[in-house]
Amino acid sequence: MKKLLFAFCFLFTISGLQAQKKYEATWESIDSRPVPTWFEDAKFGIFIHWGLFSVPAWGPTEKDGVGIYDRYSEWYWKGISDPNRKSYAAFTKFHNNTFGKDFKYQDFAKDFKCELFDPNDWAKVFEDAGAKYVVLTSKHHEGYTLWPSKEAWNWNAVDLNPHRDLAGDLMTAVRGKGLRMGYYYSLYEWFNPTYKQNVHQYVDDHMIPQMKDLVNRYKPDVLWTDGEWDYPSDTWKSTEFLSWLYNESPAKNEIVINDRWGKETRGKHGGIFTTEYDLIHDQNSTGMEINHPWEECRGIGSSFGFSRNEMLDDYSTSEQLVHILVDKVARGGNLLLNIGPAADGTIPVIMQQRLRDIGKWLKVNGEAIYSSRKLANAPKVDKDTKIYFTTKGKDLYLITTKWEDTPIIVDGIKANNIQLLGFKGTVKSTVKSGKLIITPPALSPATNPCNYAWVYKIPNAL
Repeated sequence: MKKLLFAFCFLFTISGLQAQKKYEATWESIDSRPVPTWFEDAKFGIFIHWGLFSVPAWGPTEKDGVGIYDRYSEWYWKGISDPNRKSYAAFTKFHNNTFGKDFKYQDFAKDFKCELFDPNDWAKVFEDAGAKYVVLTSKHHEGYTLWPSKEAWNWNAVDLNPHRDLAGDLMTAVRGKGLRMGYYYSLYEWFNPTYKQNVHQYVDDHMIPQMKDLVNRYKPDVLWTDGEWDYPSDTWKSTEFLSWLYNESPAKNEIVINDRWGKETRGKHGGIFTTEYDLIHDQNSTGMEINHPWEECRGIGSSFGFSRNEMLDDYSTSEQLVHILVDKVARGGNLLLNIGPAADGTIPVIMQQRLRDIGKWLKVNGEAIYSSRKLANAPKVDKDTKIYFTTKGKDLYLITTKWEDTPIIVDGIKANNIQLLGFKGTVKSTVKSGKLIITPPALSPATNPCNYAWVYKIPNAL
């Protein structure tokens, strides 16, 4: 009997192994892995850029005459070091006037104290915003890590100030709220001597061991790489690493990766495709049809890291941010909205306010966002679009970013029992010649369900 039982267990184990696909170290194989469903269901995530750059917390703005990629405060060290960058003059002028010509970037480490950082407070802000996942900069291009990486000895948040595992502490708090948690990781490091002298040694002895440590230690739901543009993916050994990630790592089943794994991979290889401030390699992606799981990342302001140089007009309004979320979701994507905490560990109040407003809107209208999918053959979206569609099962959601008092007409839909999410009254509708005609209800301040955008649910329309 024992022999029979052993044989049964052995066969069951073998069949299970055979059922689990093995991913080879080729893009053809890596690209065949489906993006985990949780990502497309989540729709809204929080990006966090936090590091030593949060101490000077400064970047040029539009008034300084620089492009969007030159306004990032997280590029401060590069900004004061590279005369070839358009923002070099602005960065060096600020740095020399504020800290002095002899003040080195490494000296900012003593002031990255994070003395007011409470990961539970952060997690509550993200939960109230309606976000479903969080992505923290575990290491930006400066090489300073927010966890005790042995590859970044004496250049991390545990060996130096704030003497704390920031990445781990936030992971615990975020997951305690039932949210997914992942990490941004820069493949390259601007001023790492090994990287500058021997990229192959850097990849073998520094980058890959460091990424594996991050994955083994925290089992993240997202690994969001960046800084890939200097070399092709073969140099980074990206497919070799991803084969390990998908086959052997403790995060293999649920982890989501992006498309930044080599100078040739964006929009072609990896996991989700990424846009940034509506740009793909400097090309405007507004209204673009992307038939693959994708995500837009952007700051609330014009920088990812906190910039004290930004004024109110540099920040998107709550209305604009809700409209951005609607646009991305209706086109089949996610929104990864960035915040830039201060060096003391606080989230700037204006960012908290924006997130809270998004959360209030999602409490009323989240049914049309979470777990939704884009409408097949939906009208083309452009900068003037005011009506968007999402679907869930047989239900259709019509989202209007501008309140209309006049009837809304939807071609090819025969349905009734139309609902305005969050509104307790009835919504009149008729069907004529194969067209659904929705008559918007008269709203008062007391009956208006939300601000910024309104959602009509059209049951059994599909």
